[in-house]
Amino acid sequence: MKYTYTAVFTPTEDGQELYCRVPDLPGCVTTGDNLDDAIEMITDAASGWLVVAEDEGNEIPVATPQHMLDIPENATCSIIRVDTLAYRAATDTRAVRKNVSLPAWMATLAEKRGVNCSQVLQDGLMQMLNASQAR
Repeated sequence: MKYTYTAVFTPTEDGQELYCRVPDLPGCVTTGDNLDDAIEMITDAASGWLVVAEDEGNEIPVATPQHMLDIPENATCSIIRVDTLAYRAATDTRAVRKNVSLPAWMATLAEKRGVNCSQVLQDGLMQMLNASQAR
């Protein structure tokens, strides 16, 4: 799924870092050394937050319009975009065993021709699910 939220970046007291949060995602906070770093860090944190919410069947909060957010005077706002499918593809690289039934003649022919059935299945599913962009 794809989501868009506002991230708020506030300088820490010593001015060395930025405190980052997504007001619509409770507890989604991090810090970064500069704005580019902070945007990357909070996007990653929001991705993780949203993946867990999806997996647990929790309600995904709707983004609050920026003019309705309580934003400190010294803060900077930025729109962040999160693609949980792409995040999963990048971070969940474990292999899962699936048993597949094939006609005996097909399995024999595939073996004789050196066909990797697992790879063929993965390629086919990627195409069918239009998930190649997630990688």
